[in-house]
Amino acid sequence: MPEFSQFGKILIIIGLVVAGVGLILIAGDKIPWLGRLPGDIFVKGKKGSFYFPITTCLIVSALLSFIFYLFRHK
Repeated sequence: MPEFSQFGKILIIIGLVVAGVGLILIAGDKIPWLGRLPGDIFVKGKKGSFYFPITTCLIVSALLSFIFYLFRHK
């Protein structure tokens, strides 16, 4: 039976992550600096544009790593 207990914890964590991503997507318009940080790459040409938010990705990755570190070491 311990396998079901572990599986339940994993499902709860996945649910919290999905809910967190949903909240970020909903609140994304209300955070004007998100995606427009120094270091984010934006190139506009005649036929199109290219956008890669590298700095934003690094910050989000660091925050998620810290959150997962807290969950793992409790």
